[in-house]
Formats: sequence, C-alpha cells, structure tokens
Amino acid sequence: MTAIAQGRTRRITLLAAMCALALAGTGVLAGCSGDPDAGTNGVGRLPAAKIQAKTRAAAASADSVHLLGNVVTNGRTYKLDMRLKSEGATGSVTSGGVAFGLLRIGEQLYLKAGAKFWKHAGGATDKVSAGKLDGKYVKVPRRDPAYKKFSGFTDMDVLLEGLLTLHGSLATDGHHEQSGTRTIRITGGKGSGGTLDVSLQGKPYPLRLQRAGGAGTIAFSSWGEDFALNEPEKNETVDYGKQLPTS
Repeated sequence: MTAIAQGRTRRITLLAAMCALALAGTGVLAGCSGDPDAGTNGVGRLPAAKIQAKTRAAAASADSVHLLGNVVTNGRTYKLDMRLKSEGATGSVTSGGVAFGLLRIGEQLYLKAGAKFWKHAGGATDKVSAGKLDGKYVKVPRRDPAYKKFSGFTDMDVLLEGLLTLHGSLATDGHHEQSGTRTIRITGGKGSGGTLDVSLQGKPYPLRLQRAGGAGTIAFSSWGEDFALNEPEKNETVDYGKQLPTS
C-alpha cells in the first residue's frame, strides 16, 4: 500500500471513529450525515414561530435559570448576574458603575450595597446612613417604591416574559453554537427585532438573546439547576425603616 493510500485509510478510519463516538454520546456530528439536525431535539427543522413557542414553553416549565448580560431600559444600562427561581433569587446588578446585590426569599427582598451606592441614592445629607448601611443586607419595605423597582430583577416569570420576545416577522438564521451547545437561531425583523439562540440538545431552552435595537445581550444557563437561598445573619441585616433613600 502506498503512503498516500495509507493516509487516506487513516482519515477514513478516524472519521468513522468520530461518528461512532458521537452516535454513542450526545448526538450525531453534522459532518457524519450531512444533516445539521441529526441527533438533536428536532426543533431546528421547525418554522421559526413554532421554535419560539417551544422555547418559551421550555423556559416556562423550568424551575430555575441563571441570567448573565446587559439590559438597556429607558437609556440606562443594567448589568445582570442573577440566579432565579419561583421562590426567590440572588445575584447582583450594576448600573452607572455602581453595583448592588439583591436577595429575595419569598416576598422578603434584601438589597446589599456599598457606601458609594447609598451616598448616590441618598445624597450628601445621607452620608451617616451610608456608612451604617455599607455592606449590609437592607430589608426593602414592600410599600416602598424601591420594592417594585428592584424586585423586578428577582422575578423569574416577569424577566423571562419581558425578555423572550422578538419583534417583527420571525425567521430562522442557521445553526450556531453557544458554549459548546448546538443551537438554532431565530430572528425578528431580519435581526432588527432581536435574535434568539435555542438549544438543539435536550429541551429547547433559550441560550442567548440579543435584544432589538441594541437593548442588550443576555446569556441563559443552568436551566433547572437548583440553588440555595439563605436568610442573611442578623448581624448582617439592617432594617432601614419605612422608606429607603433610593426611593
């Protein structure tokens, strides 16, 4: 056998081995069959509207999710790093270069931030309070306007309902990959109305959203993975009173 023939035989053997491994594992490699949807959950073969319906249903059925990215609202950018479930949420939000933590357990909402946040919120006259609140979990009164403002970042259903919306005519935009997971991309208004990458492995969860009009990009992960929500220690908590300076 010539060297060229031996090399060709090795390549064929290697490709066969790769295909066998893929078939035995998470799915068929697209190159083995020529079908980009081979070995997937099948949503890549559906029209864009049905893909959107299935990914929204998958998200609605999940017990938890991790959101990471930026959201632009009313000209203001919020950087989110939140883990959410029906019972509550924990994570952080950054806006204007100032970060604060949020923890919600049931209906009780806590806000944790440094002195810089409280000084910015309360103004120069609140410097004394800012020092006392620095690094503490502050209970947010339910009737305080701040409760509605901040609790929205901790409500899984509200966030997903607001985020998982594409505007304009829906269409598919090819097969892609997000963090090692094969996806099908759907677009609204040829991309101007946003794009959404949907998992082709397992449940068709949304994995990456680019919002319409450059209003931010969000990555979704850890679907259905539980996490603990622990009440802060008493020495870590401050009850500010009836109204926070942020409101």
